[in-house]
Amino acid sequence: MIMKRQVTLADVASEAGVSVGTVSKVVNGRGQLTDATRQRVAGIAERLGFEIRATPSPTRADRSFLVGVLSTDAYGRFTIPILTGAEDTFGPGEVSMLLAESRGDPIREQHYITTFLNHRVDGIIVAGRSSDPRASITNLLKVPAVYALAPSADPADVSIVPDDEAGAVRAIEHLLGSGRRSIAVIAGARRHTASVHRATSACRKILDSGSEVVGGGALYGEWSERWGYEAATRLLNTSFDGVFCASDQIARGVVDCLRDNRIDVPAQVGVVGVDNWSVITDAARPSITSIDLNLREVGRQASDLLMRRIHGEDVAGGVRRVDCFLVPRQST
Repeated sequence: MIMKRQVTLADVASEAGVSVGTVSKVVNGRGQLTDATRQRVAGIAERLGFEIRATPSPTRADRSFLVGVLSTDAYGRFTIPILTGAEDTFGPGEVSMLLAESRGDPIREQHYITTFLNHRVDGIIVAGRSSDPRASITNLLKVPAVYALAPSADPADVSIVPDDEAGAVRAIEHLLGSGRRSIAVIAGARRHTASVHRATSACRKILDSGSEVVGGGALYGEWSERWGYEAATRLLNTSFDGVFCASDQIARGVVDCLRDNRIDVPAQVGVVGVDNWSVITDAARPSITSIDLNLREVGRQASDLLMRRIHGEDVAGGVRRVDCFLVPRQST
């Protein structure tokens, strides 16, 4: 189930001209604020559709003001921006985070869950390293939980993910807008949700525009520069003027292959990747235009929804999607 974006603490804070921490204090009825400020912020929250429950939230004495972040991302490539977004919400609300990385090992995961609970965390963000659905662990947690990037397989859980399909459409619109009409699509392995979503959505957009998907469909391989180079080599005997790559690593391999074969990027071929991983995009020659997954916003919304659940709100389960955005560089 895809849920519409709910009003967040940050939305109320922006409208009221106060900090997220001030809104958090109004929501949970704590902190030293004037009655006028409480009433004004509560009124704005009500107007925007942000519910402040009349039932009492946990008292300060009942809370640890600690939140656990359970990750499977050993390199931090995806977790760090999610943590940065979470800090935008938790920091002003005086909430600290405890981070554990399980490497996807269920035994390690169980150990860290026990550790979090021993520290009396108020809630847990379960963060992944991909958008592949993961098994739910909500019944083990005993505290509110929200899943970020890797959605829970249980639709009753609350999950926040980047909108891969819309991001791919944005990339194709950018290529079409620069005059590309014969566009190749190169993705990772079919077993990955993001790979299929991005490739399928890109091909559909190309065809709907009346343009050509080079080769008749996407090329699936792996998330690597080597695969990008190999896939681009296969395309050399065809006519194409644009390439959408489902990751920046693939895109860099494509750019390297085209350069080695004296095909000018972007004059002859435009290339767009996904992830906006600056280590890859900025070091490539030329630098690579990319779709940013907006993981900081994923973290911000995940933490906002977790705080609402900690405060006792009934947050509907399902998958909520965060808009991605395009970062233009030399490759287009």
